[in-house]
Amino acid sequence: MSTLNIVGLSGGLSSPSRTLSLVELTVARIGAAASAAGIATATQVVDIAALDDIGALRSRPGSDPVEAALEAVEKADLLVAGSPVYKGSYSGLFKHFVDFLDYRGLIDLPVALVATGGSDRHALAIEHQLRPLFAFFQAQPLGTGIFFTERDFGNGEVTPGASQQRFEQLVDEAVRALAGARRGDRAAKASAA
Repeated sequence: MSTLNIVGLSGGLSSPSRTLSLVELTVARIGAAASAAGIATATQVVDIAALDDIGALRSRPGSDPVEAALEAVEKADLLVAGSPVYKGSYSGLFKHFVDFLDYRGLIDLPVALVATGGSDRHALAIEHQLRPLFAFFQAQPLGTGIFFTERDFGNGEVTPGASQQRFEQLVDEAVRALAGARRGDRAAKASAA
């Protein structure tokens, strides 16, 4: 049995970052649930804000930590993509990173969409910003996306109740996507495109 790669991508800018904490928790929870289902996984989280000089980048670097992060996302079997929502959209640094991804690198990739924000007014950013972004890459966003405010997610834990149920639904969808994944299928389709 081959090991499937779960990669988290956090576009949070602050430190500490609630978005980074949510991406880390989501990746860990999906990895644990996949393991319980007999699916071998490896996990990694890319914190975009921790990549030196990412904001000054004008072209794909070729070899350095930024290139390694881009390749990790492109080689993922499941991506957990998270961003804080500012003024109704994902962070600019998140989009800047995504702009350097190979447009063929995410074809058919299952993507769990997560976002954090200050109020529920930004909740539709999942549907109106993140989902279309990954649709451009022909990725396969999971049906459930989660947007959490501080009342839904704080101190590294999801609030019990509706928020927890939605989170568990996302985890379940991600594990089912991993169970259907076969290593090499995405790479073959990408090279044929």
